[in-house]
Amino acid sequence: MKDEEEAAAVADDAVADDDALLVLTAVLLTPARYPSVLGDDYVAACDALALEPYEEGYGLVLGQDSAGARWTVVVEDVSTVAVAIAAWDCGMEYDLSPDDRSVVCALPGWPLAVAVAAPGVPAPHDPETEEGGPAALTPPDSRGWGPAQRRLGADEIAGRWSDWREQVDDAGFRPSGAGEDSPSTGTGIETGSEGPPAVDGSPVPGEAGGGTAALPRHPGVRRALSEALAYTRTPPPPGRIRSFFASADARTLRVDGPGWSMVARTDDIAFILLDEAPGDILPVGRGPALPGLLKALDELAVRPA
Repeated sequence: MKDEEEAAAVADDAVADDDALLVLTAVLLTPARYPSVLGDDYVAACDALALEPYEEGYGLVLGQDSAGARWTVVVEDVSTVAVAIAAWDCGMEYDLSPDDRSVVCALPGWPLAVAVAAPGVPAPHDPETEEGGPAALTPPDSRGWGPAQRRLGADEIAGRWSDWREQVDDAGFRPSGAGEDSPSTGTGIETGSEGPPAVDGSPVPGEAGGGTAALPRHPGVRRALSEALAYTRTPPPPGRIRSFFASADARTLRVDGPGWSMVARTDDIAFILLDEAPGDILPVGRGPALPGLLKALDELAVRPA
């Protein structure tokens, strides 16, 4: 950690030399809410920025210095950053100016794509850092596909659930006990012959009686569901299961694992994205097994305060 701290100190000195940060946006880095591009869970996200995964979390303030260079300033004042984000989401102005005493470090670059730029300064660019300093943070390439893009895709579905849900024809889900000659429509995994029990005693979604879609099952989906079920027996690192308000009677779940991401509504179906299936969105029908799995995951999930 010493080398990483020294590298961050070099970056801190660099941004200080270029006057105050012109703040463009901010995000939270907490167990319940963090940029998915950074990792499958909160600990991995902190590790990507060489930060200790403290329970209280951090605020990430993105902006430019007077020369136009991109900087990400990490602060401990999570509550102030949360207030600023809430105000901006409501279309209100908020002058986010973190106290210097709250600053943990300044990292070159931005981990996320930012669509705006500060007025009156050169166009955004990565700063020149001294030898031994940290490499500039960069957002993932939207033209590629990998863990970061997979997690961003899952976030997109979670944020626009209704738009994605209406594209799924429930007729494509095979009812429990359907024969192999049942109609096949939609995308997803096929009911199998047998499978391990789920938390409520019914099969894992995607196995016999799971009520999932009728096309041939994808082995990656079966693996993702099995690993999600394993979380209910051995809780994963914080942030790997997150729960957000959906309605008075339902929650939206975001669950990640090695090579897969799940988006689900506790009162509806689930979608799974895989590293091995670029761009594919694989729905999993509700059936008798999925509700119990989603309920158990929601009980383990970290929720925003």
